[in-house]
Amino acid sequence: MALTETHWRSLFQERDFRRLWMVGLSIFVVRWLEMLAVGVFAYNATGSAFIVAMLTMLRLLPMGLFGAFLGAAAERMDLRRVQILILVMQILASTVIALLALLDLIAVWHLAVASFINGIGWAADNPVRRAMIGAVVGPSRMGAAMSIDVGTSNASRMLGPTLGGVLLALLGLDGTFVLATLLYLPALIAAILLPQTARSTASQPAPVLARIAEVLAAVRADKRLSGTLMITLIYNLFGWPFTSMIPVIGKDQLALGPEGVGILASMDGVGALLGAVLITLFIGPALYRRCYLGGVTLYMVMVIAFAMIPNPWLAGLALILVGIGGSGFGIMQPTLIYLATPVELRSRVLGLLSVCIGMGPIGFVGLGIAAELLGAPIATALMAACGLVALAVTHRYWKHISGG
Repeated sequence: MALTETHWRSLFQERDFRRLWMVGLSIFVVRWLEMLAVGVFAYNATGSAFIVAMLTMLRLLPMGLFGAFLGAAAERMDLRRVQILILVMQILASTVIALLALLDLIAVWHLAVASFINGIGWAADNPVRRAMIGAVVGPSRMGAAMSIDVGTSNASRMLGPTLGGVLLALLGLDGTFVLATLLYLPALIAAILLPQTARSTASQPAPVLARIAEVLAAVRADKRLSGTLMITLIYNLFGWPFTSMIPVIGKDQLALGPEGVGILASMDGVGALLGAVLITLFIGPALYRRCYLGGVTLYMVMVIAFAMIPNPWLAGLALILVGIGGSGFGIMQPTLIYLATPVELRSRVLGLLSVCIGMGPIGFVGLGIAAELLGAPIATALMAACGLVALAVTHRYWKHISGG
């Protein structure tokens, strides 16, 4: 087994791991809750699939813009303070949206600004919180820790969208963002209680750009790292953008209201949680790479099925399978990166990982334009099909991570 009950207990017996897990849990739940609520609200207000895609895209854009710099800068900073700053920034953004909605002054551009601000927090979370997790648990337990962390994210994808849809229907956008603000508070308390992290002891710290150049050279020289990042790029360009179309497809093709759309969106999380459990029980280190590649492939195939199925029950089943595939990808992505990276480069490589994730806005823009021209279902299926083609075409670049 990849992760026994003893391993689970040993991780949660680590006080700092528990605190970092709580920070992640709060961030994950709020992330999915807000994304669903913003998507449904924006589509009802504008009727534009393109705008819905752009709002989701803005949450990813900071990863592409700032990910490498945040990863390099994180090596010279107290990561605990950075994590606290991230949470305070996200709390303020959600609070402002709640107040604007309460005063009936909310506009779509307000949601756009808040999405970008929260995206900065998302971009910083990858190199900061996951680097702290690695420091707490060590390399030998990093795979298990990532299973728990990504499994928690997957569980939140089950709770967050459902909660967001129900709250939006019952309380409106203001009630949704008030809850989001409150859900951040346990994370802030847990982050404050974390110990101060050690900074680099180098007497002459290299400039940020020089450290970025060093890590780029290291990634180019290691086919495992470059292959893993290649798959990440394909997933975020062609797979991940489909999530922005769930509110559109749910309303137009499946005739669902906000509650129904929320439940539909949560099916991805149901599958992802199931996938995390299966990986935890049955996938050992020898299968990590195959799980990563197989997960991406299953994800793309099931996105196509979801987009073309007119029945909400069958569409939900397809999303469950999407979630299972996404779980294999999501758990193995940071694990493979962490295990293949020298300790002195980990924050920077995780920053590059954020950049690859942050390339997703290109896919969101493309999907949004295609959805306006072809309709959301056809555009979504076409985008995932392009992802499968991209996997085949780039085989020479990523074959080494599977030993092929």
